Amino acid sequence: MDIRLIALDLDGTLLNQEKELSPRNQEALERCIQLGIHIVPATGRPALGLPGVIRNMPGVRYGILTNGARVEDMVSGELISEARIDWQLASRVLTFVSQHPVAYDPYISGRGRMEARFLNHLEEYGLLPAMKKLVLSTRDEVENAIAYVEERKEDVEKINIFTPDQKLRCWLWEKLSQYPELIVTSSLEYNLEINAASATKGRALSKLAEFLDIPIKQTMAFGDGSNDLSMIQTAGVGVAMANGMDGVKEKADYITLSNEEDGVAAAIHHFLGI
Repeated sequence: MDIRLIALDLDGTLLNQEKELSPRNQEALERCIQLGIHIVPATGRPALGLPGVIRNMPGVRYGILTNGARVEDMVSGELISEARIDWQLASRVLTFVSQHPVAYDPYISGRGRMEARFLNHLEEYGLLPAMKKLVLSTRDEVENAIAYVEERKEDVEKINIFTPDQKLRCWLWEKLSQYPELIVTSSLEYNLEINAASATKGRALSKLAEFLDIPIKQTMAFGDGSNDLSMIQTAGVGVAMANGMDGVKEKADYITLSNEEDGVAAAIHHFLGI
């Protein structure tokens, strides 16, 4: 197949449960790069949250970040596309979720802003050790997240919510989905991710392909969660992980092995023979 761009979700897709890039997946990506294929991280994380082995891999230049709220050239710093939540709407959403026993944080300028009462007790909100380590490395501590947004008056890239309470999580998902200006997705069984309605990985993939003058049919995308669904449907070839959500697998063109079984490398070999 003539694939010129591969967009990859990280957590639950390219990375294993320890948030590591396996040698087999790394080798597959490096072979693609040698063939001139763009390897693009497509993640809910900001640029600074990308593992160093991926961010510093020669040939990895572009990133679809914070669920598509930012598309950027990570070498030059050029912003190719962005879609943010109006700060006043973000303040209302944060005020609403603050009335419930959840941890929350807004992303502004590529960093999460989280209160100490959450940062110091992340395990109480369902975060496993590897995810806790990631959160601690990508958040700045603020005294009050809502006040921070209101004082800075900067539009917000994303709002994260963490809770191990599945009933509450589903209820919040339903309530927050009633805002027409927002899209609510999830990448973990204990989180919700709130973006501007136009901030999707699918739209971001289209924007990047257009910027690079690559027909969308010559793109491939990998994912496992609801925040990957738009990208799976947009790409020329949409690949779901065996560990992915049923709704993602139903819409995918192909289902590969799980993230623990190097499913990315397996699918690249299946389609590209490398």
